[in-house]
Amino acid sequence: MAYCKNCGAQVDDRTIICPFCGANQNTSPAVVDNGGIGWGILGFCIPIVGLVLFLVWKDQKPKTAKAAGIGALIAVIVGILWYVLAAVIGAATYMMY
Repeated sequence: MAYCKNCGAQVDDRTIICPFCGANQNTSPAVVDNGGIGWGILGFCIPIVGLVLFLVWKDQKPKTAKAAGIGALIAVIVGILWYVLAAVIGAATYMMY
């Protein structure tokens, strides 16, 4: 025998709705989806991880997935700008000599 999660009454193990208080016994824990900045920083530092987290969590944790995805996207954009800047500086240095 199990106990009701709401009122504490003794109920059958297979009971879905408590006959005493009407509470649902099959409630799953709430998913925490706060979209913390830590996931964005992780996505920025390791863009492939940010992309994977975005793809895995886009349905279950949309805010957190968005934070990780934006971090990864910013990292890719910064990387591309870095390479373009390095190419321009390299070409300018080559032209000077």
